Amino acid sequence: MSDSDHDREQGGGASPIYLDHHSTTPLDPRVLEAMLPYLREDFGNPASTTHVFGWRAEAAVEEARERIAQAISARPGEVVFTSGATESNNLALFGAFGSRGGGHLVSVETEHPAVLDPCRQLERSGTALSLLPVSSEGLIEAGAVEAALGDETRLVSVMAANNEIGVLQPIEAIGAICHRAGVLFHCDAAQAGGRIPLDVQASRIDLLSLSAHKFYGPKGVGALFVRSRDPRVRLQARQFGGGHEGGLRPGTLPVAGIVGMAKALELALAEREAEEARLRALRDRLWQRLQAELGGVRLNGHPDLRLAGNLNVAFEGVDGARLLLSLPSLAVSLGSACASATPGPSPVLAALGLSDALAGASLRFGLGRGTTGEEIERAADRVVEAVRKERAACSQRG
Repeated sequence: MSDSDHDREQGGGASPIYLDHHSTTPLDPRVLEAMLPYLREDFGNPASTTHVFGWRAEAAVEEARERIAQAISARPGEVVFTSGATESNNLALFGAFGSRGGGHLVSVETEHPAVLDPCRQLERSGTALSLLPVSSEGLIEAGAVEAALGDETRLVSVMAANNEIGVLQPIEAIGAICHRAGVLFHCDAAQAGGRIPLDVQASRIDLLSLSAHKFYGPKGVGALFVRSRDPRVRLQARQFGGGHEGGLRPGTLPVAGIVGMAKALELALAEREAEEARLRALRDRLWQRLQAELGGVRLNGHPDLRLAGNLNVAFEGVDGARLLLSLPSLAVSLGSACASATPGPSPVLAALGLSDALAGASLRFGLGRGTTGEEIERAADRVVEAVRKERAACSQRG
């Protein structure tokens, strides 16, 4: 069996289309090219400071650190390398509150599980937790954050861009409020990195989480920005064993991955404006076709304040899981990849006020760098056909 025949068999007879770029993105060939020397001849450990192999590795890591810092308007020493945004989020939250908890933490109902789960664990350890509601379009008002602050508030955590509905939160306004109040501001920017401009100075962000595989870099590497002044953020280490990364993240650094992350972020930002316009046009075309040919569809999230490549749609009169099964050649999802094992409708969509039925009948489309206009037309064809069949089947079952 040829590769193309195998793909068609696995995709139910049609060539597969990848529209799940919020889950992960393919490694850019230019990124792989930058990484290869550090997987082969320059394989040294950057902590080996007594020979040229270690020096070369250390130089590559520090150059990448500088480039990533520049991309977010930070200082190189403020960039701590991690395994990804989940680890960065955990280090930021647990590091700020320490092992004993206490104090007060403010976050939002629609945060990713990589933030919400640590928040709830801190609550179990004695930290007071406020999870703020969002509007029917998924937005949190900066004023609501300000109203939630109290004398014991230590940290506010609000994501820049939502992983399910693509909504962009007002992080600059929230950062200004936190700075005036003397409260740390953490921002999960896993979905925002490389997709929107990020400036930790302008937004008054004290802690910011990034993950390379969300912007066409390698899996298994990320970073946490930790502000060094105005104010200087001091985190308690969560792991021990060698003092790497300022004592915050021990272990041998993945040099090739770090080099790849820096290259991927640079490429994404250099091409951002043109790619954003292209993706917005493709996304709008998909949405127009679904509206025109189906009816009974609802856009989840804000129509304008959202990532250009995000489309989250509720289809009335269908079961989302059955609809997804009828689209084997289309890589889309019901919600967050990290919560796919959790039964029940998406908590993000529930927070928008959707019924369980409508939330369960929603699909997330994530367009990306490789998405073409021809793929969008084929994807629309497949979704329209599948929804019509599922609605007919639901009518017969009902």
